[in-house]
Amino acid sequence: MTSGAVTTPTAATSPTVAITRSGPDLGPARHLTCRECGATTELGPFYACGECFGPLEVAYEFGADQPVTRASIEAGPQNIWRYQGLLPVPSTVRDVPNLEPGCTPLVPAHNLAKALGMRALWVKDDSANPTHSFKDRVVAVALAAARELGFTTLACPSTGNLANATAAAAARAGIRSVVLVPADLEQQKIVATAVYGGTLVAVEGTYDDVNRVASELAGEHEDWAFVNVNVRPYYAEGSKTLGYEVAEGLGWRLPEQVVIPVASGSQLTKVDKAFRELVSLGLVDDSPYKIFGAQATGCSPVSAAFKAGYDVVRPVRPDTIAKSLAIGNPADGPYVLDTCRRTGGLVEDVTDEEIVEGIRLLARTEGIFAETAGGVTVATLAKLLAAGKLDPDADTVVFNTGEGLKTLDAVSSVVRPGATIPASAAAFEAAGLG
Repeated sequence: MTSGAVTTPTAATSPTVAITRSGPDLGPARHLTCRECGATTELGPFYACGECFGPLEVAYEFGADQPVTRASIEAGPQNIWRYQGLLPVPSTVRDVPNLEPGCTPLVPAHNLAKALGMRALWVKDDSANPTHSFKDRVVAVALAAARELGFTTLACPSTGNLANATAAAAARAGIRSVVLVPADLEQQKIVATAVYGGTLVAVEGTYDDVNRVASELAGEHEDWAFVNVNVRPYYAEGSKTLGYEVAEGLGWRLPEQVVIPVASGSQLTKVDKAFRELVSLGLVDDSPYKIFGAQATGCSPVSAAFKAGYDVVRPVRPDTIAKSLAIGNPADGPYVLDTCRRTGGLVEDVTDEEIVEGIRLLARTEGIFAETAGGVTVATLAKLLAAGKLDPDADTVVFNTGEGLKTLDAVSSVVRPGATIPASAAAFEAAGLG
């Protein structure tokens, strides 16, 4: 695997200064930075700080290779690579086979807004991605970086959506995949991973048990890129594209409020990072926004920490129908707390019953069938409004991160035919359905 130092110009916005690279071609990425102590590390397959063992994230020099403008973005392809100049991916990323996720609908949710008493509401519907969840975004970026760094196998521990995305992306790229999931995962997600033909292993235990096994395997197989372990700094950056798309979809402006589901917490923190990057580049005006995190009560360690005023997150054992959010020890939990507090938002949780009602409410008002994570987000939105903690007159965006067909068991007991009748119009009328 390749890694190395990068020599960069001092003027971040100058497009005329030559760039000398002795390391991997990862676009505007220049090094990795520790989120705790600020120490820097060269670009490579590193995810923990050598000084304090804190998590690493990608640091950039935007515009050094070429300026990033609204026009340059709008001239790009209808997928996340339109934001290539803001991501840690090779210059050839558009030429290599990949799933090309992104540019999913930002749906004006007029009916849902009316039902909840809101003025302006949008749903960012990421069920329109190739494997029907936002995980296609993060996997696409991880795969591009992993290939540049010399990895030969794409792998992951997953609660389901990431498993689908990793297996599919590896199939398209023509490389091997190794995916580990909890044995009690929804059958739909197991099938939607196995169909791609990679190595799929069910592990007895929770996601945190699965993640531990993956971390051990990552140390033993140096040519395996575990997308959310040893290439996590690059993988996490894919979630920024959600924030970019929301701002572009609103006419290059930031929403006043967003509600985002929290599993590991990375998605929420990266949407915030995207908003701040757009402001720093002058692509949107610097306007205030609040970020609200949404969890299931049966796995709500970040919500509990927020309500208790803590800066650390105490791990829990998940017990919820929202399995895609069932991460009891969320890696980015403390950073979610920081982000929500800094922006004036908060973190809330909802029960399984409220999740089901959230799924049904979104479906019957907007025709969007969300998986359980989307139900968590909509139910949290409703709960925050009822409690007076979210402004009904502010421009608001909620995130649906996956397709409801992946979590049919969550609603199968409460949605069914209104009647079963003989095959005649008369029977239809006799049942009082006319």
